[in-house]
Amino acid sequence: MFKLFEPNKIFKITSKAPKYVLFLFIVVLSVGLVEALIISPEDYKQSDAVRIMYVHVPAAWISLGIFSSITLLSICGFVFKNKNFFLISKSLAPSGFVFNIIALVTGSIWGKPTWGTWWAWDARITSMLILALFYAMYLIVWRVYDKEEKVYKISTFITILGIINVPIIKYSVDWWNTLHQPASINILSKSSIHSSMLYPLLIMTAAFALFSLLIFLMKYNTELIKIKNKGLDRL
Repeated sequence: MFKLFEPNKIFKITSKAPKYVLFLFIVVLSVGLVEALIISPEDYKQSDAVRIMYVHVPAAWISLGIFSSITLLSICGFVFKNKNFFLISKSLAPSGFVFNIIALVTGSIWGKPTWGTWWAWDARITSMLILALFYAMYLIVWRVYDKEEKVYKISTFITILGIINVPIIKYSVDWWNTLHQPASINILSKSSIHSSMLYPLLIMTAAFALFSLLIFLMKYNTELIKIKNKGLDRL
């Protein structure tokens, strides 16, 4: 089983993948931008300001999804003593953090024309800011500590604490009176958002997911090269 995690074998696959992912990303992003900026209608209340949604919402979704993945991988790595899980987590974190910041910035830009203010200590905004702090702590730990075992323990502890915040972000609009509206998209029931806005939103989400995958592959390949340079045959 450990032969599957040999750097040479993994690198043969991951080193070729970025160019294909980049091509797909450009195609999907191009379609998404046309749908979001040209084809999709303006909102009857927010007018063209609603188009910020096509960046803000996917960025938030991707950020939450990546942090959840990092937590699961970190726990699995700690339980099964598999370094590759930690390496994947470390490589995923930068894109998750970037999209977290994008979600906060675009939310602030969107807030000005809709709420009349750049920032409000709304429950969802505040919980997203807290998530960004957990991302920052996670990344800093990998920078500060040299001993692998110590990094694994501390980073896993940070993700376990941080994952508690994820359902708070999700259900904050239901638990408290917030400036954010309730969820417009429901998997188990009919969504309130019209298909003319839903499809561009899903396409842009796919584009952002591909971009996250591209950043991950670049970071992961860099980590594998470092391992190969150390003369290690496997993780």
